[in-house]
Amino acid sequence: MATFMDVHTGMEGITAEALMEAHRADLAIEGEEGVHFKQAWADPDSGTVYCLSEAPTAEAVQRIHERAGHPASEIHPVPLMV
Repeated sequence: MATFMDVHTGMEGITAEALMEAHRADLAIEGEEGVHFKQAWADPDSGTVYCLSEAPTAEAVQRIHERAGHPASEIHPVPLMV
């Protein structure tokens, strides 16, 4: 499994409750693509949301986000972590 950080834009004003709802929508179907979403962060002022996941591919991450209603603007592999 690889690690990915994805970025969502255009979510200005997102609340903690809305972030949790979006995260739960991903969690509800993540297993269908072999993805596991680990954590999400948001900046309501800029409308940027970040999600950390483990998945077989970036495309699998995007398919889950699309089905949950919030496609990622960018998905980046994270080959090194400390």
